[in-house]
Amino acid sequence: MVSVNEKALRTLEYGKIIERLQQYAGSEPGRRLCAELKPQTELSKILELQKETSDALARVFQKGSLSFHGLPDIGGTIKLLEVGSSLLAGELLKISSVLTATLRVKQYGMSGQEERNDSLTERFTLLEPMVALNNEIQRCILSEEEIADDASAGLKHIRRQMRLMNDKIREQLASIVNSQDNKLMLQDALVTMRDGRYCLPVKQEYQSKFSGMIHDRSSKGSTVFMEPMAIVKLNNELAELAEQEKIEIEKILAELSAYAAEHVENLSYNMKTLTELDFIFARAVLSKGMKGTEPKFNERGYINIKKGRHPLIDPHKVVPIDIYLGGEFSLLVITGPNTGGKTVSLKTVGLFTLMGQAGLHIPAFDGSELAVFQDVFADIGDEQSIEQSLSTFSSHMTNTVSILSKADANSLVLFDELGAGTDPTEGAALAMSILLSLHRKGVRTIATTHYSELKVFALSTEGVSNACCEFSVETLRPTYRLLIGIPGKSNAFAISKKLGLSEDIIEEARNFIGVKDQSFEDVIADLEKKRLATERDVEEAAKRLAEAEALKQKYAEKSERLDAAKERILREANEQAKDILQEAKDYADSTIKKFNKWEKSGAGRDMENERNALREKLGEKENSLAVKRKKQKNQKVLAADEIKVGDTVHVLSLNLTGTVATLPNAKGELYVQIGALRTQVGLKDISPAEPEKEPEQKARTEVGKIKLRKSMSISPECNLIGMRVDEALPVLEKYLDDAYLAHLPQVTIIHGRGTGALRDAVHQYLKRLRYVKSYRIGSFGEGDHGVTIVEF
Repeated sequence: MVSVNEKALRTLEYGKIIERLQQYAGSEPGRRLCAELKPQTELSKILELQKETSDALARVFQKGSLSFHGLPDIGGTIKLLEVGSSLLAGELLKISSVLTATLRVKQYGMSGQEERNDSLTERFTLLEPMVALNNEIQRCILSEEEIADDASAGLKHIRRQMRLMNDKIREQLASIVNSQDNKLMLQDALVTMRDGRYCLPVKQEYQSKFSGMIHDRSSKGSTVFMEPMAIVKLNNELAELAEQEKIEIEKILAELSAYAAEHVENLSYNMKTLTELDFIFARAVLSKGMKGTEPKFNERGYINIKKGRHPLIDPHKVVPIDIYLGGEFSLLVITGPNTGGKTVSLKTVGLFTLMGQAGLHIPAFDGSELAVFQDVFADIGDEQSIEQSLSTFSSHMTNTVSILSKADANSLVLFDELGAGTDPTEGAALAMSILLSLHRKGVRTIATTHYSELKVFALSTEGVSNACCEFSVETLRPTYRLLIGIPGKSNAFAISKKLGLSEDIIEEARNFIGVKDQSFEDVIADLEKKRLATERDVEEAAKRLAEAEALKQKYAEKSERLDAAKERILREANEQAKDILQEAKDYADSTIKKFNKWEKSGAGRDMENERNALREKLGEKENSLAVKRKKQKNQKVLAADEIKVGDTVHVLSLNLTGTVATLPNAKGELYVQIGALRTQVGLKDISPAEPEKEPEQKARTEVGKIKLRKSMSISPECNLIGMRVDEALPVLEKYLDDAYLAHLPQVTIIHGRGTGALRDAVHQYLKRLRYVKSYRIGSFGEGDHGVTIVEF
């Protein structure tokens, strides 16, 4: 476990990240693991946690999220089994819920397993759903209050006897109630239960005349609840049956408990593994939500964050930063205006370090790198203590003294406004001395400041670099971009002028600044201008390079398409030519055989018929070619004097373009060169070739992208509670389509209990969907009759 002090965790708001993480855990045991997550210091452990998060995220993108919602904690139940205790029905149902979840999670993990073998594979493989035990529990126990009649033969017999006994008692009571002699004595013609025995409400004044035992009285005393003597024996027999039922149920629960105790090790492993997987997938879903990536890690103190976004700032407003430390310099001094992003940059580095070492992904570009630190120290914000009578400066200095005594080369130290709250000259001197002391120790340090002296210190000290938060004088707003290597420039004069302050006052103020200070500010301004010009040049070069790459790709694709089309056309032409030659050969062979036969027999009429058939066959071929030519309505037929050697023409019968090789002869025939093929055609079979058009870019299918977006975002549950049927069905239709496109194996439709109208409408709709394999009412732990589980 890391030794990061609690103060740094609070200062860098690590707790808020953990609160978010807990929201993604589906079970209470999983949320406890999330709450206990702390940064690690062993590189091997950090890499193991990061690998788990990345593998879970890959599975989420491929198959959708894995829900652990409603997974009960059976740790106490397992301990009862270990000591041989008999469990209650509710405790056995919790075991059933865990086993049902185990089966669902194992199926999720093992689907497509032939393509994937990662750090989570072993956990999924070793899960043991114990289907037989689960089925037995579900067969015997219907709910926490109800045991099934078929749980045992004895229970079934006892309950059948109880039903018969109840019928006898009701018949006897009905005859007593309907008796004319008893109607006057009864307060109401109804049967009630008192102390588990059937009674009748008798008027108080007739209690002595009514034959029976008194069990209760009304609050006013006007009614006495009496058990008629005629059914006392029957009630006694019913009570005895009820006691037998209780004993039989205890026996059934004891047998089920013993059955579960045989598998206590598997139950314990399942519970532990499901909790760990809930914790791991919560980290993955957190990463997905903030578009996180797995950072690289090193033990040489090098940090390189690419386009890092602080995870607690609105993602639509946060400005990504690039920041690095530990390479050419180990100390970074950040200057710039207030609210310009200095503190956010500081917190981003600290929070990313804590998150990364805790096995969480960071919201930054791929290839970002973090160092493994043994401790992180942060002095950020106003820590004035009224109770301890400490000023802001004193409070910060107390923290600084503590940091200086504990920090070493394996620490990361973050200072916000170091040396502030006291005389500027003394504060700047103290700040430089503190930073120099840490720098000599090799401590990786980042400090923000307003002091110009620290800018000079950073420029003149080896291994120290300046950085600033960019500020736009035109808009009078910070851009929140962090620029490393450039000290921050004071913008007081420019801002004042923009706001309308007199030029005379500004010039006079300039005279109060020392020559060295003014010269230093001019150098900074010149550096800023050169930086902006360089950035513009780099952006322009990158833009042109991207355009060139796009053109290169475009023409490469065009060349591939042309090559493929050429091969296809030649292949099809060869196949057609082969078929035509084979057909002609077969027809000629057949005709020759017939003519030889008819010549010997003198069958002239048959020979003439065969000639006519041959002419018709040739005519059909000509007609088919003519039809093809007619379809070219807009094609112009060329005259002999319009044709020149080298002209490009379109051969209609072949639907190919070629070059004229010879001029037409007296019959109007000429040779056309089509690639390597030289063919003779007639004037009616050619037309001017159309100008070559750029092949239209085929729309690339977006189906793959749609599926990815849906698996990232589609929930395994659809909540229809509160909707009318006509409102719910369109929502359900779109959700099921999206879930099916995202390849979710099953989903949960939450419709509530209510009158059952919404549930029936959902079921009627599901019956009509061809891609729905099955659906069922949720079991205990899944939502019971309030949900429907749909399997695609």
